[in-house]
Amino acid sequence: MSTGGETRLHLVDELRFTGTTPNGHMIELDSHSDGPPTAATPMQLQLVALGGCTAMDTISILRKMRQDVTSYDVRLSAERADEHPRVYTSILMTHELRGRAIVEANVRRAIQLTMTRYCPVFAMLYPKVEIRERYEITDDGTGVVVAGEVSREDEAASAT
Repeated sequence: MSTGGETRLHLVDELRFTGTTPNGHMIELDSHSDGPPTAATPMQLQLVALGGCTAMDTISILRKMRQDVTSYDVRLSAERADEHPRVYTSILMTHELRGRAIVEANVRRAIQLTMTRYCPVFAMLYPKVEIRERYEITDDGTGVVVAGEVSREDEAASAT
C-alpha cells in the first residue's frame, strides 16, 4: 500500500485555510459562513476532485483510442442532504466533448472504465452517493450533437 504523503492545512483567519498538498501545491479554502466567499469550500473541492479525476482518466483513455478530441469540459451539479453533515446525495456529471469523428461507443467505454476501474474519487463516493454521468459529443465538421448517459451497470451487462 502506498502513502500519499502529508497534506497540511494552515489557518489564515476566521474559517479560511491554506492547504498544501504533498507535492507542494497550495489551495485556498473557506467556509463562506461570514461575508463574501474568498475561496472554495471543502465540499466544492470534492466536486472538483471528482470531475478532475474522471476527466483526466477519460481523456487519457480516449487518446489511447486515438479519438480526435479538440475540446473537453466536464460540468458537475450536486444535491446535498438537508440535515447535517449535509453530504452529497446525488451528483450529475456531464462530459462535453468536441472533435472530429469521435466514436460514441468509445466515449461510453472510456467513461465506464473511469467509473468502474480507474477514478479513486468516484470509488470513494459511489455507491453512497448516486453519481450519474452523461455525455454530449459535438462533431466539429458537421455540428451534429450526440448525447447519452452511462452507468456503472452498463459495463457489467456488456461483459456478460
